[in-house]
Amino acid sequence: MEERRPRYERLPNYYGPDLAGTDFRAHPEKYRIGKGEQGVLMVEPYKSEILPHWRFRTPDVARESSEKIYVMFLAYLAQEDFVGADMARKFLQMGFTRSRRYANHKSGRKYARNPQLEPTAEAEKAARKKLLLPQEIDPVKAASAEIFREKYLRSLEHPDYQRLMQRHREQYEGV
Repeated sequence: MEERRPRYERLPNYYGPDLAGTDFRAHPEKYRIGKGEQGVLMVEPYKSEILPHWRFRTPDVARESSEKIYVMFLAYLAQEDFVGADMARKFLQMGFTRSRRYANHKSGRKYARNPQLEPTAEAEKAARKKLLLPQEIDPVKAASAEIFREKYLRSLEHPDYQRLMQRHREQYEGV
């Protein structure tokens, strides 16, 4: 049977070392939308603009953070800056997923070890079940997750975001 690479290696790496130091505002043609939150901590100058506002410790902090990031999202849209808007959307998504992770697992770790390092699909499935840590539901983090989720879904469905995403794909990704 063919040995599979770990899952994290199967995703295309759009933001490798060759793009380190790239100013994506000046070079939007180099930006690839990617999957989910891919590239969220690598795409400058947006990472440096948005990251200082990204917090989810309590619902009040999450509300303030998600509101600030959503306002930035709208500002990027108003400037027709799809890359900035997509990065803000990714930070909102990451606020949801990370706070949900902490809501389910106090340590923030879902697994005792990384099951993606297992060499085969069967071993990976077995390892995931075996290494899954028990859930310890934290209602405070769950509330934070819901606040980010609402803003994330609003950004994802925004008509201007959809229009700019389609334009970016046609212009730079050949889709």
